[in-house]
Amino acid sequence: MNIVLTTLNAKYIHTNLALRCLKASVQPEFNPIISEYTIKDPAFNIVSEIYLKKPKVVGFSCYIWNIEETIKVVRLLKKVSPETIIVFGGPEVSYDSNYWLRRIEEIDYIVMGEGEISFKQLLFYVEGSIPLKEVPGICYMQDNKFMLHPQGPKIDLREMPSPFRFEDDIPHLSKRITYIETSRGCPFSCQFCLSSIEVGVRYFNREKVKEDIRYLMAHDAKIIKFVDRTFNISRSYAMEMFQFLIDEHRPGVVFQFEITADIMRPEVIQFLNDNAPAGLFRFEIGVQSTNDLTNELVKRKQNFAKLTRTVTMVKEGGKIAQHLDLIAGLPEEDYTSFKQTFNDVFAMGPEELQLGFLKLLRGTGLRVQAEEYGYVFVDQAPYEIFANNVLSFDDMLRIKQAEDVLEKYWNDHRLDRTVDYLVSETFKTPFDFFQDFGTYWEEKGWSRIGHQLEDLFKRLDEFLIQDGRADMTIVKSLMKLDYLEHHQFQPRKPWWDKEMAKEDQSAIYRKIIQNPNLAGIPFAELHLHEREVYKQTLLVPFSLDLDELKQKQVVSKEGYLLTFFKPGQAPQFSFITKEQVS
Repeated sequence: MNIVLTTLNAKYIHTNLALRCLKASVQPEFNPIISEYTIKDPAFNIVSEIYLKKPKVVGFSCYIWNIEETIKVVRLLKKVSPETIIVFGGPEVSYDSNYWLRRIEEIDYIVMGEGEISFKQLLFYVEGSIPLKEVPGICYMQDNKFMLHPQGPKIDLREMPSPFRFEDDIPHLSKRITYIETSRGCPFSCQFCLSSIEVGVRYFNREKVKEDIRYLMAHDAKIIKFVDRTFNISRSYAMEMFQFLIDEHRPGVVFQFEITADIMRPEVIQFLNDNAPAGLFRFEIGVQSTNDLTNELVKRKQNFAKLTRTVTMVKEGGKIAQHLDLIAGLPEEDYTSFKQTFNDVFAMGPEELQLGFLKLLRGTGLRVQAEEYGYVFVDQAPYEIFANNVLSFDDMLRIKQAEDVLEKYWNDHRLDRTVDYLVSETFKTPFDFFQDFGTYWEEKGWSRIGHQLEDLFKRLDEFLIQDGRADMTIVKSLMKLDYLEHHQFQPRKPWWDKEMAKEDQSAIYRKIIQNPNLAGIPFAELHLHEREVYKQTLLVPFSLDLDELKQKQVVSKEGYLLTFFKPGQAPQFSFITKEQVS
């Protein structure tokens, strides 16, 4: 019996852990083929590939980001292969299953919740080994009636087979994100999250997990992301795993975790700061809101003072990158309150700050309470809200404008020095900068066109000039430094207009060639020939003291920035005062 397990990932670099768990669980009796696609792949191409495998059963893993594209695929597949049995599973169809079966007649069965046992039993039924009534945790239509089989007992995760021993995966481990789970469930009850529905936390066998990680690293996995909802809910478990990963890690491997920051003890952070290699770990922290009433309404317990302590300690340690999440549109958080939330969190200086928008997921408490809070939302995945009783659609659009600029100018780290200066010295608050620039960005129509690196600098420069609040002498110098830092070769056409006459530039170059110490000892020690100086360096007017800037102090000083470029290395900067070359 040919069986295909498939899904449409958001991006090629993603992999689907659920499919691998299912394949491992149904072996040795069955041996499904895993076929992964992306939501950008044409439906006809996906159907053609699946059809050529001549499957008896096709199982689709369904989520908010792929359900609508999956429906297109399934409808085409049923037309060309009506005898193929279509099975849906995943968080998007585990709730409101009656709705899905009536909307999509092509679905034969839905597996609800944990699918490892249910799917295997369903395959036994399809091959004729057991009656349908013995298959737990499924639903289907029979004579236009919705039929539902109660779910069986929860799976003993300690007995689960490894989902990482498939040879077909090995060539892709270095190129894609590998997802791993060491527990299921969440101890919290956040009403916007599906994880709040399952009570309690269950763990996989620790030694098996460690063997899986050793196997993945031995086969060149580079990014291993833990999908546990709260990795550090058990301090002893988290410490054991942190120690294991530190002891066993290989160069180039990164481990990502979702952690709850306000329950992490300072001694745990200190242990990581003292012992973890830089870049080995990456934390994702859901803050969502700093409004106490909002957190109370969504049943989210959060001690922001302790959360801040954790984020600050981790940042000061300099070893672990942090990604913090916010959600706009939560109950009773109006525009002013969300602005405060944003500024509260931005003040901690996270490497990434994701500004998300509330989605009323099927099965969550907030979706049930949608009318109470006046939610207007799209009743189609991803169920994002338009407005509620305290946040208008105008407000939501404005926040989206800020989010667009936040991604390009903060999370992508293209202008770190410049943005740091602007949010601290020029604009009243960080949110004001991202909002004002985002609104200008939208008014200019830039959100509808592409952009190169140079465009980002030109557009910021244009915005700041028309805005009129920034000291452009300082800002342009910071922007030059941020821009040049992204190059290994001398840029052919920098974003700024030509500022020096060729003869003036040549005169300064001649003095540098005659006396390299003018550009500092590190530059002099490069021992560059005259031709190399002209070919591998760039000289531009600069108005800041570079030494002070390295200490994060912005001090005006007129001179020139000399940048030395070498392929494969970060550019090297030197500052020369006007007096030195006058």
